[in-house]
Amino acid sequence: MAAARLRRGDLLPRMRRAHPGARSRSLAAALARFEAPGINTLIAGEPPLLWQEARGSNVLDTDGNRYLDFTSGFGAAAIGHRHPRVVAAVRRQAGLLLHGLGDVHAHPLRAALARALARRAPVDDAQVYFATSGAEAVEIALKTALLATRRPRIVAFAGGYHGLTGGALAVTARDEFRRPFAAHLHSHVTRLEYGCPPRELDAALAGGAHGAVLVEPILGREGIVPPPPGWLREVAALCRRHGTLFIADEIFTGFGRSGRWFALDHDALRADILCLGKALGGGLPIAAAIGRRDLFAAWSTPGEALHTSTFVAHPVACAAALATLAVLAEERLPQRAARLGRGVERALRRDVAGRVDVRAVRGRGLLWAIELASREAAHAVVARARGRGLLLLAGGPHGRVLQIAPPLSVGDSQLRVGLEILVASL
Repeated sequence: MAAARLRRGDLLPRMRRAHPGARSRSLAAALARFEAPGINTLIAGEPPLLWQEARGSNVLDTDGNRYLDFTSGFGAAAIGHRHPRVVAAVRRQAGLLLHGLGDVHAHPLRAALARALARRAPVDDAQVYFATSGAEAVEIALKTALLATRRPRIVAFAGGYHGLTGGALAVTARDEFRRPFAAHLHSHVTRLEYGCPPRELDAALAGGAHGAVLVEPILGREGIVPPPPGWLREVAALCRRHGTLFIADEIFTGFGRSGRWFALDHDALRADILCLGKALGGGLPIAAAIGRRDLFAAWSTPGEALHTSTFVAHPVACAAALATLAVLAEERLPQRAARLGRGVERALRRDVAGRVDVRAVRGRGLLWAIELASREAAHAVVARARGRGLLLLAGGPHGRVLQIAPPLSVGDSQLRVGLEILVASL
């Protein structure tokens, strides 16, 4: 294996050769031949970009170009790529126990992580149900709602993205994701507008058929939309009034992204069930549903586990997660995200808002969106920024929303230069 070429993660971009280079093209050809379409990272009309290495807020591609990462790996690298504390924890654990026995035999770090999450989460008398992905955490939350309440229906909101597995897909909003599989999805979903008048939710819950309301405290993938002031408090209060569970999907917003440990903290709210993932593993796959003890009691069974997987609470992922929680606390990254986010907002309001192609600027902490007039405009900005060494994502239901989500550890100069590249690319 070649020696690491990214010895620091606080560097500015450096484009050494035209993108894509020969190695990227060669690897992309292999992907096109051997990996199924749709999941092989090749997007029609866009040049392939293959990551060789990442550290901190930097990514090195297979042709030697160095980028600033304003995606933080879909939010998973919130403390930065390849954080030394995470790497050290992974190495230690890999030398002790590389794999356990799922739901049959536990290990010490599983107990430590469950304790840490239960104490940190905004959930009363919390217990942890481990998962491997955020979508699975949503599946667990939905199953818990049915087991605990015996009510089949769920309220979900327009713009919600909760995953693409069967149960999670049923509550994910975007029709183009659901339509090809509609025959296999359950239909017990009431869809309301995000930020809808509380009376509409009140009317939906009045019949007593809904076991839970599932909500992102800030819409993530589908446009980065904060709720209207006070709306989440109204939602939680209506859930209590109707005996309906309040499920918060903080898979993207959890662990400091919004400038607080959890986006619910902005409204001092407590969830009945909290879905977590992405940033929790510091780059490794691990997730969790955290719920009230009395709700999770519904899972008790004298037989085999009703929901489990081979790699649940994987020892190495637990080690990475414990290191991640320590870094977030000791480096005060949620507080740093709040401070840096105020600077991002000032810069975007000054240099971006009001432009002809810009429809909206919105966000909180280190999660911001620039909504443009069209998908074509957004993807053109992504391409121009990439050519200058800045990695951005464009998404949302119409593909016209630029997402700004750098690692919470991003350097001050990196953030400043990244925003300058973004503005220059508009």
